[in-house]
Amino acid sequence: MFNEVKKSIQWGEETLTLETGKVARQADGSVIATLGETTVMANVTFAKSPKPGQDFFPLTVHYQEKYYAAGKVPGGFFKREARPTEKETLTARLIDRPIRPLFVEGFKNEVLVMCTVLSHDLVNDPDIVAMIAASAALTISGAPFMGPIAGCRVGFEDGEYILNPEVEDMHDLRNNPDQRLDLVVAGTKDAVMMVESEAYELTEDEMLGAVTFAHEQIQPVIDLIVDLAEESAKEPFDFTPPDYSELYDAVKAAGEDKIRSAYAITDKQERTTAVADAKEAIREALTEEQLEDPNLGSALKKLEAAVLRGDVVKSGKRIDGRSLDTVRPIVAETGFLPRTHGSALFTRGETQGLVVTTLGTGDDEQIIDALHGNFRSNFLLHYNFPPYSVGEAGRVGPPGRREVGHGKLAWRALQAVLPAATDFPYTIRVVSEITESNGSSSMASVCGGSLSMMDAGVPLKSPVAGVAMGLILEDDGEYAVLTDILGDEDHLGDMDFKVAGTENGITSLQMDIKVAGITPEIMKKALAQAKDGRMHILGEMSKALTEAGDFSVHAPRIETMNIPTDKIREVIGSGGKVIREIVETSGAKVDINDDGVIKIASPNGEAIQKAYEMIHSIVAEPEEGAVYKGKVVKIVDFGAFVNFFGKRDGLVHVSQIENRRLNHPSDVLKEGQEVWVKLLGFDDRGKVRLSMKVVDQETGEEIKKEENAED
Repeated sequence: MFNEVKKSIQWGEETLTLETGKVARQADGSVIATLGETTVMANVTFAKSPKPGQDFFPLTVHYQEKYYAAGKVPGGFFKREARPTEKETLTARLIDRPIRPLFVEGFKNEVLVMCTVLSHDLVNDPDIVAMIAASAALTISGAPFMGPIAGCRVGFEDGEYILNPEVEDMHDLRNNPDQRLDLVVAGTKDAVMMVESEAYELTEDEMLGAVTFAHEQIQPVIDLIVDLAEESAKEPFDFTPPDYSELYDAVKAAGEDKIRSAYAITDKQERTTAVADAKEAIREALTEEQLEDPNLGSALKKLEAAVLRGDVVKSGKRIDGRSLDTVRPIVAETGFLPRTHGSALFTRGETQGLVVTTLGTGDDEQIIDALHGNFRSNFLLHYNFPPYSVGEAGRVGPPGRREVGHGKLAWRALQAVLPAATDFPYTIRVVSEITESNGSSSMASVCGGSLSMMDAGVPLKSPVAGVAMGLILEDDGEYAVLTDILGDEDHLGDMDFKVAGTENGITSLQMDIKVAGITPEIMKKALAQAKDGRMHILGEMSKALTEAGDFSVHAPRIETMNIPTDKIREVIGSGGKVIREIVETSGAKVDINDDGVIKIASPNGEAIQKAYEMIHSIVAEPEEGAVYKGKVVKIVDFGAFVNFFGKRDGLVHVSQIENRRLNHPSDVLKEGQEVWVKLLGFDDRGKVRLSMKVVDQETGEEIKKEENAED
């Protein structure tokens, strides 16, 4: 009934297995990949003909984590998986980016790739397994896919690269000083196609070494996929790339000069209008048959690319007049908004980000429900890209994959320089509003985010800047590496290479390649050129701010204190009664965790001090021999009970009230009266023994007469 094919290799510390032929047999390609006990199923289907008039490639990648994979029930009211989580969205992008360029040029049939996590051993991250499964499913599906690809994760500890480190090792790297890198690389047999990383000030050579190490480690996986395909692949889909050479010649003859003149305009809006006018003029010169050709859009784009790319490589001049390694003019401002905790306006050419920082308390931390468990994040970065930023009118909706991906890239770049939570106990939220865009708004978010946090008083270890690099690689091997690329250079170029970091090293690297010919020499040149650009941008940023500013008067102040864990119950009280009383009485917010760390927050310093004193009175122990001011709470025949230390009461025996014999304590005391007492010690049963007569009741000073101490 089943035509199963199963292949396995030892990969690093685990066994990697690929199997097909038993599950989802109606899909064009279905592969179940297992690494350790983490299992992901990838299913591929593709339309056998394109939609009429469609001039783009409709590839969709979905990655789904099923909670049952880790033996969990989803949270929330409906108890089922719903909208994609941030991790699912980012992983879908991670898979999409290296496979998209490998479909045969001109293929515009709809393709759907669905990756489903079926089992998670909490050791091997399913994102890498999903990428391998998707590549294998595409390879055996018969689709015109020029793969396979494979991917892996690389860590860096004690100067050594680590293949596929465990999930726990990659979690919260900011608090793991030994682990300095979380790098994901995908590539083919011959070339690296995609890089995504979070790093802790690695040098350019260390980062390049990690990428090279990863490319070497994925080779056995590529061989495994080929081995699987040799026994299970379907017949290749009958697809011949369309030949529109005659149409291209006509388009070129009708408008090459017009396109070249349009791209000579340096202003983006004027250039965009001129390019649109040039395309319209080309259309007017074509025949009806040529206008109806579905490849007209491809021919126009090819002409644009030929004009832009050829001029850059030959002359070294770009469409806005810059040389290859020049960064656009930068203006950086801080304190842009009056009531926010921190703000910055970062403008680089025609790209601009208004970045705002808000400081919150522990209550504001984000709770993340992941397959490997729940955890909290005290650093949030949100990126917004409205239509007006590119001069367009369009639909405004919830954040899409692009917004999530760009925000995460900026998050990775900045979180490496954040102070430890014990040193700066705030929840930090950074929001980047892209108000103008013409290339690399994510890197503008990094620069603006760094300045905005410093403006808010966040003591960053170092300022961070980012720059986007591009590449134009001609068929004859000639190439040009571009610093601070424009939107058109990104769209028509061969590489998007974003590098962020401090003066000391790289904190994030993201690379997408559109051609399979990037050599280590080109990558090394791009990294070196990016470092020069980053240093220049850091210099421009320093004109606005060089160190953390003063705290905003509108930001909450947070003080931390540590208490013994066995005292937590006393601070919280039955049903939370005690801690609610502290909050209501002091006016401060109080957050306590299981380790006994308490955060007290309020814009009012007096409220913080009041809450601190109330908590301290609960958890602290009175000192024997110390003098305290207390209040008489009860009078009995043999003495008086005095509340002298928080909620702690003690007995002042009638013989310790005054240096004379009393008939009854009520002769000199009444309930509610404030008195000074000295803690003499504790009796055999642990009861507190207090004395009034050894303390001057007017001044609170101890009377130095030893004969009175134990009368």
